[in-house]
Amino acid sequence: MPTVNVGDMAQHFLLSRAARTLSLAKVARLSDEEAHDAFKEIRWCDTGGEPVCPRCGGLTHSFITTRKLWKCKGCVHQFSVTSGTIFASRKLPIRDYLLAIAIFVNGVKGHSALQLSRDLDVQYKTAFVMAHKIREALAAEGQDLTVSGEVEVDGAYFGGYVKPANWKENRRDRRLAVNQNGKRRVVVVMRERQGRTLPLVFKSEDQAIHTIGKRVAEGSTIHADEAAGWDALHARYLTKRINHSQSYSDGEACTNQAESFFSRVRRSEIGIHHRIAGPYLSAYAAEMAWREDHRRVSNGEQYLIATNAALNHPVSHQWKGYWQRQKHY
Repeated sequence: MPTVNVGDMAQHFLLSRAARTLSLAKVARLSDEEAHDAFKEIRWCDTGGEPVCPRCGGLTHSFITTRKLWKCKGCVHQFSVTSGTIFASRKLPIRDYLLAIAIFVNGVKGHSALQLSRDLDVQYKTAFVMAHKIREALAAEGQDLTVSGEVEVDGAYFGGYVKPANWKENRRDRRLAVNQNGKRRVVVVMRERQGRTLPLVFKSEDQAIHTIGKRVAEGSTIHADEAAGWDALHARYLTKRINHSQSYSDGEACTNQAESFFSRVRRSEIGIHHRIAGPYLSAYAAEMAWREDHRRVSNGEQYLIATNAALNHPVSHQWKGYWQRQKHY
């Protein structure tokens, strides 16, 4: 047999040099002044790093050196580099937020709040909220997203786990609704080939039909599996179906890219988070969609994209003061 040179084999992108353009060590060694300047350059990149008042949009201001605040000469509003962003009212050093984003994007399958709390030496509650703020900022990119062309549609169920009985004769079929606890939800993904991934959470697949009609452009071709819930799509789109009990690709229909997204979510659930169901399922699904769409982007670019998203996202109504509330949503 002819010998195969390892250098001639196709290399996975994550193993290539192009995928590694960010060093956690460099971020961790930033001084407070360097971290502050980095935040300023990223947030106000359109003005060359020149601060813009978040209240009136003014460019004329004075700088209070001792407090690292700017005072707008137009409306006399005092603001910092994180004022009006998802990191507003911060308590940690600004370098820790840059480091948290760098650590977050470096996790190919995600990064748990417990591990982030150890990395930053902060309480679990602090890391939990920080990670979800980053997820919210990243998810905001796809809030008004629509997909078109060749679109793969599929669903996968998460949560609602019912522990099986010990004795075989007492076991129940957990696939039946009567044997479920009502907390099970389905993530329906609309994935545009060579494009974006749009996941949404519903109680059942057939409830997603109306939303699919609004988020998938007319004239698109939809690829779906044999589930009866997708039958209604034929009335609106050219719909190609694949029977997974026979094959996963028949040359006409295929949902392998949608399955690839769910594979990433499952790996994250099993290996990183262990529990992504409940009210936070949509946040984790959006994070994995972002990771899937940026899987061929270097970690340095992902770091800049995530930081820019966080600094251009307004104050979070869901996560600001989260642990001070009596009821969590």
